[in-house]
Amino acid sequence: MTDQGNIPGMESTTETLARIFKGSDSGVGSQIADESTRYERINAAEFKRPARTRRIAVANQKGGVGKTSTAVNVAAAFAQTGMNVLVVDMDPQGNASTALGAKHNSGDPSVYDVIEGRATIADVMQTCPDYETLHVVPASIDLSGADLELADMPDRNNLMRHALDDFLADSDVHYDYVLVDCPPSLGLLVINAMCAVSEMLIPIQAEYYALEGLGQLINTIGLVQSNFNPELLVSTMLVTMFDRRTLLSREVYEEVKSHYPSIVLDTTIPRTVKISEAPSFAQTVVTYDPRGMGAIAYREAALEINNRSAVVLETIASRRNEE
Repeated sequence: MTDQGNIPGMESTTETLARIFKGSDSGVGSQIADESTRYERINAAEFKRPARTRRIAVANQKGGVGKTSTAVNVAAAFAQTGMNVLVVDMDPQGNASTALGAKHNSGDPSVYDVIEGRATIADVMQTCPDYETLHVVPASIDLSGADLELADMPDRNNLMRHALDDFLADSDVHYDYVLVDCPPSLGLLVINAMCAVSEMLIPIQAEYYALEGLGQLINTIGLVQSNFNPELLVSTMLVTMFDRRTLLSREVYEEVKSHYPSIVLDTTIPRTVKISEAPSFAQTVVTYDPRGMGAIAYREAALEINNRSAVVLETIASRRNEE
């Protein structure tokens, strides 16, 4: 795909920038040229629908690591290619709902009603205004007491799993991806999310403090695998808030990559104001700043996740057969 408005015989934006900044030591010039090249490359990239629905929970018990930003922007990147995507917001803060333009005031039908059995996913689901193939199960502050309320319910760990299984089985739409945005904790809501999916996507902030809680999260995932969901797979880790100018960011990335070489994405998500700013306009950065580095990086991350579909689904199937 080329830039809109290009006239045959005229150079592309990338070629123009490369010519202007050729031999320049300007950091700004280099960055602009790099953005343009990557934008054109990701626009030309081919996304293939996975053979089966991929159900992915986005989780990290440490707050402020880009968890919700990752969930909504990866979802938007998939939807932009025409894929059918369902986002389930299980964070009482409802930030994913905000970014995707879903109504989620207290008292509105939400995931809270689904978990407690008063409604189905189809009853509460909304369509993202920016993408007709992106559907949202919103969350509101009403969900904040759910951990305590679920404690005495029978089969309390599988409430979301049953709701999602029923919805996908009855839906006229085949969903390519289901993304569940988890709260920054390791409580029953997160356990429900882990039991409802087959994959975990873990965003990791490019700081050493972010590494400290990673072991605890991996341990919790291991307990869920052993006791409730043996097919659960940590399929993806994504380094966020990456600053390529700092040694620290590079060291953190290399540390994580050395421990989990097969699941850490090559793509990193930069620390940019636009990513944080987009939800205040009820948008993802993919629509809010489509040519910016944040949007480009999330689309590149989505492409990597998409390209790994065959291997991931085969691994999950083999685990299922071993049960």
